[in-house]
Amino acid sequence: MKEEQLQRALFNEPPEQYAANEKHHAHLLEQYKLYVEMMDRASGRRLTANSYFLSVNTALLGVVAYVAKDTHDYLWILGFAGVVLCYLWFSIIRSYSDLNTIKFSVIHAIEKRLPLNLYSAEWMAAGGGKDTQRYHPLTHLERGVPFVFMALHIFVILRTLPWAAVCGLWR
Repeated sequence: MKEEQLQRALFNEPPEQYAANEKHHAHLLEQYKLYVEMMDRASGRRLTANSYFLSVNTALLGVVAYVAKDTHDYLWILGFAGVVLCYLWFSIIRSYSDLNTIKFSVIHAIEKRLPLNLYSAEWMAAGGGKDTQRYHPLTHLERGVPFVFMALHIFVILRTLPWAAVCGLWR
């Protein structure tokens, strides 16, 4: 969405109309504070989702390790379940990342009508996420974790799948 379209979608009246209205400016500031708080809550939900998937994947691999000492029967099913969980985890991370990008664009648009552009200035100081010497976006690191677990689950599949039976089915 272009900046101009975002401004039109976000604000109901032109800046000249509300500039003299102090009550309107107070309302704008209150809505801004609420929106920033909602963004923070979304980030909290993202951390909770990551913790959940990390715990489930760790538990799943722990069960495989515990059961594997006695038998390999059907452990490949847990491996497939783990791969599916990792794909869902990656998709959720990507969705939260997209949501944060959208929320920050709205915050930047609101800040254009406030005395300070705190988030905009912070993002500029961070090099816009492009200068990894200043700031390496957490999402880039975060997206790799599901793939590490996915590789472990694929290893479980490869080690425990009854290959003789599988090859017999394909003949």
